[in-house]
Amino acid sequence: MHIPLCETNEMEILSFDEALRTEADGSFEYDREKWLYVPNAYTEYRYILGTRGVNPLVCIGINPSTAKPDDLDNTLKSVERTAKFNGYDSFIMFNVYAQRATNPKDMDGSFNECLHKENMNAFRYVMSSYEQGNKPAIWAAWGTIIEKRPYLIPCVKDMIEIGNEYGAQWFSVGKKSVKGHPHHPLYLKNNSPTEEFDVVGYIETLG
Repeated sequence: MHIPLCETNEMEILSFDEALRTEADGSFEYDREKWLYVPNAYTEYRYILGTRGVNPLVCIGINPSTAKPDDLDNTLKSVERTAKFNGYDSFIMFNVYAQRATNPKDMDGSFNECLHKENMNAFRYVMSSYEQGNKPAIWAAWGTIIEKRPYLIPCVKDMIEIGNEYGAQWFSVGKKSVKGHPHHPLYLKNNSPTEEFDVVGYIETLG
């Protein structure tokens, strides 16, 4: 379990660029040839966790929990399996909001604009890392948890805009909820295929 120590507005956070430099220059308790982990140590927030490759599936959940390199939680294990089954050579776990909290009810009550800005810088970095000619593949996987905080939908809208700049393709996996929310990675079958997801139409129904 990860219970936040405080609201993220009450703490100092590394910008994404600063966190990326620590990932590139620091000492590691994991194989940097395999893993991408920003920041490179366990903290109250996480921008990126994934494996390195040339054709990753970018999975977007709501917020990070306890997962880290070589110690994936059940959600990340499902993400890794699904990416492999669908022909991707790697995966990147990203989140609508970067604060760690195992229970989404513990997420910030007040929106941290600074944390969101840095999270979007991280998202832009992920989108720009695809080789020229390859469209980023984004798996919407936040489930009904999107309803937990009013600031989450605007965060997704920002991600859609950034994705559009890079010609991203959006997918979902598994059955959608009654309101059309894309399925969370947990409890998916090992052979679950990706399906095209109209994220713009979906987000418009949410207001």
